[in-house]
Amino acid sequence: MNNLVLSLAPKFTKLQALTLRQDKPQLEDKAVEIIANYCHDLQDLDLSKSFKLSDSSLYALAHGCPNLTKLNISGWHCSQLQSLNLGWCEDVSDAGVMSLAYGCPDLRALDLCGCVHITDESVIALANRCLHLRSLGLYFCQNITDKAMYSLAQSRVKNKHEMWESMKSRYSEEGLMNLNISQCTALTPPAVQAVCDSFPALHTCPGRHSLIISGCLSLTSVHCACGVQAHRTASQLSHPAH
Repeated sequence: MNNLVLSLAPKFTKLQALTLRQDKPQLEDKAVEIIANYCHDLQDLDLSKSFKLSDSSLYALAHGCPNLTKLNISGWHCSQLQSLNLGWCEDVSDAGVMSLAYGCPDLRALDLCGCVHITDESVIALANRCLHLRSLGLYFCQNITDKAMYSLAQSRVKNKHEMWESMKSRYSEEGLMNLNISQCTALTPPAVQAVCDSFPALHTCPGRHSLIISGCLSLTSVHCACGVQAHRTASQLSHPAH
C-alpha cells in the first residue's frame, strides 16, 4: 500500500476523499507527506489503524508540504481537510494534533480514538482553533482530564458572541454534535455536564446518543437537556400538584 500511494498520489491532485484504513499496517509517514504535497483539495481522509504513522504525518497534513522537521506556527498552509480519522494511530502525540489544530481550522470531524499519548493540550488546541468542529472521538484517551472538557465548554461560550450576529439562525446547529469519551476514566460529572450544557446537540437520552460515555461509570449522572426535561416530567407525574 505504501508504494501504491507514493506512485498514485501525484496523479490524483483533485482527490477530495481517501480511505487508507488498514488491517495490516503498511502506511508510513512518507506516503502521507506525498498526499499532503499533491492532494490539496482533500477534505476527507481516513488513516485509522496506521500504526506506523507519527507526528510527521500530521505536520505534513497541516502544512501541505513534506519533509518538515519541526513545528513552526508562523506561515501556516490552511488545509482544506474537514474530516480526519486517526483512530488507533498510537504514535500520534500532542505536538501533531496541535499542528492540525493550527493548520486545519476547518476540521469538522476528528477521530483520535486510541491515540493513547494525547493529553488535554490537544483538546485545548482544537477547542480554541477548530471553531467548526462537530465530531470528536477520544475513546480510550485516558490522559484526558476535566481541563479538556472545560476548555470545550468555555470555547462555546467564548465563540458565542463572535458568531451570534452573523449566524443567529444557525447558532443552535453550531458546535459539537458528537463526542466519544468512552473509557476516559479520569473525567468527572461536573466537567462533562458543562460540555453537555454548552452544546445542545449532544444527547444522552435513549435513541439519540451522541455523547458516548460507555465505560465511565462515574458519569451516569450526566444528562442532556432532553434527559433533564424527561426527568422533571416524570417527577411531576409521580407527584401531581394538589
